[in-house]
Amino acid sequence: MRLLALDTATEACSVALIDGDALIGREAELARGHTETLLAMIGEVLAEGGYTFARLDGLAASIGPGSFTGVRVGVSVAQGLALGAGLPVVPVTTLEALAAQVRGGADERVLACLDARMGEVYWAGLRTDPARGVAFEGRPAVGAPGTVRPPWGPLPCRGIGRGFDAHPSLAGLPGVELDPGHRRALPRAHEMARLGALRLALGLGGDPAELQPLYLRDKVALTEAERAAK
Repeated sequence: MRLLALDTATEACSVALIDGDALIGREAELARGHTETLLAMIGEVLAEGGYTFARLDGLAASIGPGSFTGVRVGVSVAQGLALGAGLPVVPVTTLEALAAQVRGGADERVLACLDARMGEVYWAGLRTDPARGVAFEGRPAVGAPGTVRPPWGPLPCRGIGRGFDAHPSLAGLPGVELDPGHRRALPRAHEMARLGALRLALGLGGDPAELQPLYLRDKVALTEAERAAK
């Protein structure tokens, strides 16, 4: 299964190309310029592997949650490339990509948290899953750190994501085990490629025209009064 994965939903911009067990990737953490960097990375990865879009079986697209602008960039580029090449697209969330970085057993519980700004986090409980890579336990959500409630209660789980770095209180949730490196983790196209390949093999690729972002909230900034109250 040959698949190209793209992600610009957070500060990280990354591209990965998977072909069986082989994986080629590029990644960088950026303040701006995701579109230009993403297109350059795509060209570099395809050239390094000697691939053209005609040799691919599909694309994996990061659909968020994350930065409104970043999510739109990634979804739009994936749609344009897939429509032009006649390829199916597999949507992958940033929270799934985070959870897939956790190396554990076949049924590992993972609490993935991303900094959503404005004093909030994007979060979800997930389990590792042999068929799909990872699977949600309940729905992904956004809210203040105090609203985070792992769906399995106080049972042991692995925490991952930059939400833990932005809001250290999350590390004190009952049962959460947090490796130092996981506190600063961001989603990566590497894991999106692996998840996308698994799901494409299951027939879960879709029409790129129907690809939809996952925003979780409509509000993108605090008002002046709200900022003053903080």
